[in-house]
Amino acid sequence: MAKKSIKARQAKRERMVAHYAEKRAALKAAGDYAALDALPRNSSAVRLKNRCQLTGRPRGYMRHFGISRVSFRDMASYGKIPGVTKASW
Repeated sequence: MAKKSIKARQAKRERMVAHYAEKRAALKAAGDYAALDALPRNSSAVRLKNRCQLTGRPRGYMRHFGISRVSFRDMASYGKIPGVTKASW
């Protein structure tokens, strides 16, 4: 499980990206790169990292579910993800 500070930093970045998204798009369309540089660095979407919503794990992230492979396997084993069953043949 990731530290709380790492999760908080990620949440802060997500809020900043959402807050500045419109302004960044307008500046990019206008070609005003000087004003774009003046915006906070964490307002750029490329600084976001895909992390598990439950544990904050950065590796093994499954986009479709928004969680890591470890959390996915635990939840699937207990039947907490609808439509997902363990394969057996």
